[in-house]
Amino acid sequence: MLDLHSRRAVGFAMGAHHDAALATAALQVAIAVRGGDVAGVIFHSDQGGEYTGNLFRAACGRAKVRQSMGRTGSGLDNAVAESFNSTLEFELLAAAGRYATRAQARTAVAAFIDEYNHDRRHSTAGRLPPAVYEARVRAERAA
Repeated sequence: MLDLHSRRAVGFAMGAHHDAALATAALQVAIAVRGGDVAGVIFHSDQGGEYTGNLFRAACGRAKVRQSMGRTGSGLDNAVAESFNSTLEFELLAAAGRYATRAQARTAVAAFIDEYNHDRRHSTAGRLPPAVYEARVRAERAA
């Protein structure tokens, strides 16, 4: 899950199946990363079953997160997330190929996300890493 303002990867989960439980786990990580209070946040996704099912919708409701979904068949409205996932997949598979265990893959993904959030400069974040950009915006708002 990405913050579209800063481009920070705020939540992820990995599992054997891409389903509502996995999407809900990623949402819960994002909520924790954001300090627990995400009321009013808009979560945009495609219309996949993992996002339209009762489990995920209920988790959004409990957190007071508003769901937004693109039109059926529209691949452009989720372009930022698709680009991030493509980069992650390309770089991790180019570096290691296949992973022997899920734990190794999970560790590699977590390291990629940490490096992405804290070291990689992003054009839409003023050429700053997403976490640095967020800290700067918070400081400017507090001043």
